[in-house]
Amino acid sequence: MSTEVQSANLIKAPAEPLFSNKNIRVLKDPLGDNNPVTVQVLGICSALAVTTQVMPSLIMAGSVIFVVAFSNLIISIIRKGIPTRIRMIVQLVVVATLVTLVDQVLKAYVYEVSKKLSVFVGLIITNCIVMGRLEAFAMQKKPWASFLDGIGNGAGYGLVLIFVGVIRELFGSGSLLGYKIVPQWAYDMGYVNNGLMMLPPAALFLIGIYIWIQRSLNKSLVNVS
Repeated sequence: MSTEVQSANLIKAPAEPLFSNKNIRVLKDPLGDNNPVTVQVLGICSALAVTTQVMPSLIMAGSVIFVVAFSNLIISIIRKGIPTRIRMIVQLVVVATLVTLVDQVLKAYVYEVSKKLSVFVGLIITNCIVMGRLEAFAMQKKPWASFLDGIGNGAGYGLVLIFVGVIRELFGSGSLLGYKIVPQWAYDMGYVNNGLMMLPPAALFLIGIYIWIQRSLNKSLVNVS
């Protein structure tokens, strides 16, 4: 082997930048063209239940971002050492540990919101978005890309929750984050809060409207099932 070839073999390929175009795409795609709720149609149940107000929506969004991002990171780091036959069990243990941590932190610092979220924080363990990203991405990709993928998918989920929560609280209670937005004179003139917005079907309608707007703006999603 010639000296030139040996020298070439010793030269390592440059490391991929942390925020390369590829990694930025991994982070941004779930916010739009590959949103886990409106395109992949995952995580719908919690969107129906916890979005009557903005604050629970924000807390739930932050919780899911944390769980998806760090479960992706952990599974990606240990993926080569996980026996194929028990990979789902290992994934569930990691996710359950992170969810328990989130649940205890919420009870310690935002107890009232924790009560409103009730069992739905615990049900993050079975959220299709979490397990789907572990299987589809973290088990095949490197830790940093997996971490970004988790943040992106969690944020994409949270974006829909916050959109629904804002509309439901504003029109259902006349407030945002607990602060009255609709003035008293509007009620004096006959304005009535829309009680339908406090019911689970309202969230389904709003998600449908979100999907309709998204696909109207992006024709490439029209045939996505």
